[in-house]
Amino acid sequence: MATSQTFGEGRGPDGRSSYDLLAARVAGSERVLDLGCGDGVLMELLAAAGRELTGLDLSPDSLAVARRRPALADARLVEGRAQRLPFPDNDFDACVSHMALMLMDDVDAVAAEVARVLAPGGTFACALGGGAAGGEAFELFLSLLRPVLASAPPHQQIPSLGDRRTRNRAGLDEILGPAGFAPVSWETVVIDLSAPAEQLWPLVSCLYDVLPLPSGTLADLRAEFTTEAAALARADGTVPCGFRLHIATASLLPPAEPRS
Repeated sequence: MATSQTFGEGRGPDGRSSYDLLAARVAGSERVLDLGCGDGVLMELLAAAGRELTGLDLSPDSLAVARRRPALADARLVEGRAQRLPFPDNDFDACVSHMALMLMDDVDAVAAEVARVLAPGGTFACALGGGAAGGEAFELFLSLLRPVLASAPPHQQIPSLGDRRTRNRAGLDEILGPAGFAPVSWETVVIDLSAPAEQLWPLVSCLYDVLPLPSGTLADLRAEFTTEAAALARADGTVPCGFRLHIATASLLPPAEPRS
């Protein structure tokens, strides 16, 4: 929920959210799968064009929220794993994934499954995290969080999630190419999350690493962050906060003709 709230409020240089940017990559597609759909924010945006929508997620709680969105009354919402999609071959014209692919394990299997359920020529479009923009509140938060995590006992630490190859264009090509996709189109944008210091905490603290930390530790971290972030405030009271985001798009190549 925190991710959808954060990126729903943030805007790129042209005034669009990361959801808008991703939806634009599949503007001409009718049958769309949202991989890691969460609470359905992106699907709700896609539904405005009257598409045939399917969402898949591991979380039944997030899917329950998505089902309560009136715009998704006709959508298929399925609990399942991306490494083994419960859909037939060639079932979709496009697949989108917002800040989810980079957290998945066995991402090569995910790529193969996406290729299987896409029709030839179909589009796979992903929004992938690129870290702090630099010199702003999110970078400040990370600098405060690192020593806290380093000193935390093992049961309060989450192992590194996902495959680091998803964080750059060459790595994503290494994943998608063998599955049958053309070379990736790659665009990097900075999503502006600037806000007054006291409003920034829920935006910057939505990282999975924060979840196991005890409430007292979080309270101390929040107080330290809010104090230091206030020192970065502009004349209008807002604190600069930016998140670098990669929008990656690849088309599924038609199957190779058999040699005679």
